Formats: sequence, C-alpha cells, structure tokens
Amino acid sequence: MAFSRRKFFALAGTTAATLVVGENLRGLYAIAQGASSTTYGYGPLIKDPNGLLDLPAGFRYKAFSRTGDLMSDGNPVPGGHDGMATFAGPNRSVILVRNHELSPNSSTEVKGNKYDELCKGGTTTLIVNPERELVRDYASLAGTYRNCAGGLTPWGSWISCEENTSTPETTPATIQQPANSGIFVPNPNRVTKRHGYNFEVPALRKPKKGTVDPVPLLEMGRFNHEAVAVDPRTGIVYQTEDAGDSLFYRFIPNRPGFLQEGGVLEALAIVGLFQENTKTGFPVGKKYQAEWVRIEDYDPYEDTVRKEGFAKGAAQFSRGEGIWYGNGEFYFCCTSGGANSGGQVWRYIPGRTAKDGGTIELFVEPNDSSVLDSPDNIVVAPFGDLILCEDGDDEQFVVGVTPEGGLYQFARNALNENEFAGACFSPDNQTLFVNIQTPGITFAIWGPWAK
Repeated sequence: MAFSRRKFFALAGTTAATLVVGENLRGLYAIAQGASSTTYGYGPLIKDPNGLLDLPAGFRYKAFSRTGDLMSDGNPVPGGHDGMATFAGPNRSVILVRNHELSPNSSTEVKGNKYDELCKGGTTTLIVNPERELVRDYASLAGTYRNCAGGLTPWGSWISCEENTSTPETTPATIQQPANSGIFVPNPNRVTKRHGYNFEVPALRKPKKGTVDPVPLLEMGRFNHEAVAVDPRTGIVYQTEDAGDSLFYRFIPNRPGFLQEGGVLEALAIVGLFQENTKTGFPVGKKYQAEWVRIEDYDPYEDTVRKEGFAKGAAQFSRGEGIWYGNGEFYFCCTSGGANSGGQVWRYIPGRTAKDGGTIELFVEPNDSSVLDSPDNIVVAPFGDLILCEDGDDEQFVVGVTPEGGLYQFARNALNENEFAGACFSPDNQTLFVNIQTPGITFAIWGPWAK
C-alpha cells in the first residue's frame, strides 16, 4: 500500500520541517531514514472507526450541527461551515457563532432578515451545554456573500467578513451561456447590493429576535475580507485580505467598541521597504519596523482599497487568511506564501500607541507541504501553541505549532479532502471546536491537553 508523505507523518506522529519559529526558537527536521528526530504534540493519529476524525490517543470528539439538520428556529442547518468563535453563556454553556461561506448560487442558505435578498451567506449561533451537547441553534445573520472568517471582540460579538466584492453593476441579471452563444440565462450570482463588508453579530442575542439587522461596517473597508482580531488594550481591529496581492490592515475606531461610528482605515508598510512583496525572501524570526499608511477611499466603487495602499508603499502579503490575538501579539496566515506557495504564518506586535507602528516578522515558513499545506484559519491555544486549519490539496490536517518550533498534526479529516475551518477553544479552555467545511460538520474535541 502506497502512502503519501503527509500520511506517513500523520501515522508516525513526527514533524518534518527545517524552520525557526520566533526569535531564537528552532525546530528539528525529523527525517524518516533513521536520523535523530523530535516528536511534538500528542503522538500519532489513531484511525477513527467512524471515518470522520483521526485524533491522538486519549482525545475524543462529538459531531453535531450537520448541514441539513433541523435547527431550533425551524430552518435547516446551512452548509459551508467556516470561521467561528466561542463565548461564555449562561449555566456554563458555550455560545458558538459560526460563519457560512455561501454564494448566491449555493444549494443551501441562511434564512432571515437579509442584507441582500439574493445572497445566501451569513451566520448561525449554537448553544452547547457543559456535556458538549447541542441544545439550541438558530440563524443570526443572513443575506451576505461568502462569509469566510471573521473574529471575536472583547465586548462580546462576532465580526463576520464577506470575502467577495460583487456589486449589482458587476453581476448583470443575465449572462451568455455558453459564452458567445447569444443565449442569455439568469445570472446565478446576481446581487442587489454592494458587498465586501464586515457585519457585527452579538453573541448573546435572543433567538426570538431573529437575525440581526445587517448593517455593513463601511469605514472598515470594502475588500475581500478574510478575518479580524481586536487588540483588547486599544480596541484597534486588525484585518486580513484574501488576495494574491493583499494588504494587512488596521481599523482605528472613533470610539473603541462602537465600530458603526466609523474610524480610520490604514495598511501596514515596512519601514525602508517601499511596496515590499513578502511572499519570499524573508528570514524567519527577523523583526521589521512597521508603519501605517492611511486609506482614504475605504468604500470604493471598484475593488481598489489594496491598490491605494500599495501605491502609498504598503507591503503585499500572499493571500492573508486567519488571524488571532494572544499575549499581546497577532498571528496571521498567508495561505500561498513561501517559496513553495505552501503557506506562512506572520507575527505582528503592536506598539504602545497607534503612532508606534509596531513590528512585523515571518514566524513560520516550512516550505514542505508534507508538514504544512495552505494554512487558513488560526487560533492561539490556551497552552501556547498555534492551531492551524489546512485548506490545501490532498489530505487535510489540523496542525499545531509549539513555542519551541515544532510542527505536529493534531487531527486528520478522515471523511474527505475538504478543508478544516473555525478552530477555537471554549472559554474554559477544555474543548477545541472545529468544522469540516463540506458537507458541513462541527466537532467538539477534548482530551489530555496538559500532556
């Protein structure tokens, strides 16, 4: 029986990488042909008899909220499970707010008070009891376009991001099908409003109120939003953009915690490196001083926010994806960064004040798809590791990165080759929640984290 390199390392429970993680932290390359190796994480993955999720020994899971299940509000669970966050609920319950990355032509939809009647994306909210059982679920945001990721706020809400910049002008009512045939058919991706915005969803909203009033946060920018993370000290919101020539943004609100009141949108530039492309050529662990350039046209007619920032000297990143805050630092993934386009993780450390640009450094770039293949969503674990969700080719893993520089595979999608998404820990730090995006399943995972 032939094994891919990725499957070999999953079964062996070892890490293959030549890399440095952070300043003065080194990982060892575990070579299969008998060289000395270091084992990180929780050991080899055990084949799941149910064919859903392979995990290390001692870890267990519960699967729930599958696409098509009937929710408490009477509607079926939509598909496209994606970014997610947890909040503390009453009686030790956990509140999950979950994105659904759905387009107008998707076969399922989030139903409710829609921002755009032709769009099917949005969020659902799940209530999970202390026994990790789903007790209630309902739609909480509707009518948005490809809600990929987002981020939680210190004031108890979820920012859901649209990863699409369609407008009524760019999606005509009919299209030629096939091309140049002279035969016009309805456009399956038609929209009635402008897209490319963030929307805020309070975690504790009562289900009887239905979905939130979908108000776009215009001054946070109109672009291919991926994810956000908030600095709890300042209320500044950091944002990633999913594009090959994306920028890294921050939004300084006029009043912290009240994003609808507007603010200032800026893009990161590297001091002394005008219009730098960060895809390759950066040493891991070297800090660069950052500065920020202001975006004047934050809500442009076309998708030009990143073009304005780049013209002013901002650095380009190769498909910015998930971002998470932990211990005063921000970590974000670039899915196609690196010499092999297999992915990077960057670390941004903000300055003491907004005028202090902070520092940016490349944190992980293994350039080995057997170890890390297109990291997407990310979370900082309570025990200090980074947990990354892969969205690459072939098999899909949840990958951990230790503070010492070791990479390890924590979970494998045993069902299919679709991506993991939405990794986040419960408020008591005992449960990891994560999704398989298609067919759409949410998992609660627990076990000997202290190990």
